[in-house]
Amino acid sequence: MEMINIALPKGRLGEKVYRIFKAVGYECPSIEEENRKLVFENPEKGVRYFWVKPSDVAIYVERGAADIGVAGKDILLEYAPDVYELADLGIGKCRMCVAARKEFYDEGSNTLRVATKFPRIARTYYSSISRDIDIIKLNGSIEIAPILGLSDVIVDIVETGRTLLENGLEPKVDIVPISARLIANKVSYKFKNEPIRQLVQAVSAWQPEEGKE
Repeated sequence: MEMINIALPKGRLGEKVYRIFKAVGYECPSIEEENRKLVFENPEKGVRYFWVKPSDVAIYVERGAADIGVAGKDILLEYAPDVYELADLGIGKCRMCVAARKEFYDEGSNTLRVATKFPRIARTYYSSISRDIDIIKLNGSIEIAPILGLSDVIVDIVETGRTLLENGLEPKVDIVPISARLIANKVSYKFKNEPIRQLVQAVSAWQPEEGKE
């Protein structure tokens, strides 16, 4: 049986994704064992899984080291990898937002200072409303930027909004909904089309048990 190489994001999202794959018949028992391995395979099911950093999944898929993988829509929008987006898994749901101090109002007169980990997404959004901005690229705690006066607003992922609230910030605009997407390498999709399509069909038809994700 031809093996499908699957890149899973490390962490809670990847564990949820694996549970879906397992539920639809693509289990790999060794992945659930206590060990430090990064690559796991089940030849009987034709799958080989490996854990990678969430932001690296799309790179592994784009470059062909993985045939398919699961990446957040935020990663796909920010890095625009040359891959096929096959399905929305409907998990890992959150949203990309503009947030600022509660009292902040954008009058539109001065250049808006935007702190973010997602400069492409921020530029695309503000370009769509013809707003002049100054991007401040940060890698860590974005929420502190408006508090210390480094930026006027932030563009970041918001799940519950609790972190914003605790830091005196609030969402101002929802830019785009985010969720986990199943992606495929373009060459793999051509040459391993049948097994990939079967897997995608099974995963797309999956329904969570009541009360579970």
